[in-house]
Amino acid sequence: MTLSLDLDQMEPALRYKLLTAVVIPRPIAWITTLGTDQTVNAAPFSFFNLFGQDPALVIVGLEHHADGTPKDTARNIRDTGEFVVNIVTPDLTGAMVGTAAAYAPDVSEPQALGLSLAPSSQVAPPRLADAPVAIECRLLDKLSYSPERDIVVGQAAGLVARDGLIDTETWRVEWDSAYPLARLFADKYATLVETAPRAIPPLPTT
Repeated sequence: MTLSLDLDQMEPALRYKLLTAVVIPRPIAWITTLGTDQTVNAAPFSFFNLFGQDPALVIVGLEHHADGTPKDTARNIRDTGEFVVNIVTPDLTGAMVGTAAAYAPDVSEPQALGLSLAPSSQVAPPRLADAPVAIECRLLDKLSYSPERDIVVGQAAGLVARDGLIDTETWRVEWDSAYPLARLFADKYATLVETAPRAIPPLPTT
């Protein structure tokens, strides 16, 4: 026996619960933005991925408040057209989760939590200094399929990495087993481990 569900007939909250529990693990975009009042906002999002070709695109799903008004990150990206995706490693889990709290719009999460900032190279919003990698992005497009959320498409304009992380001769990233944190579901997260390589085999000859 198998269970077959009609997702169109399910309540949105239940559908969300099921889908986020089966599509795992998901990368986390710890996004910093700059408000028009110069307040630095930081918040994590686990609906995040990228297309690394030309142009290099960063895609993030941003949820709104229950009344449909944008949260700080979505509002700041709309107003300024820029954002920074900071990559989270396991040692930053507590700080990352802390920035998900419902701070008022005029409160800077990094300031409230004592998180160090550093200037970005290509965009105005600063990066989180303790993150091993930051991808600096400019807004290209915004898609809205419902009042509850936006899908933001940004162009990766710059990348800043911790010393020693990128080998500039081979252009390989050397994580040294400290891989980025992944989101599972609810309040659960996962650490990643490298598995044995699996090369794509050639087609059999006839």
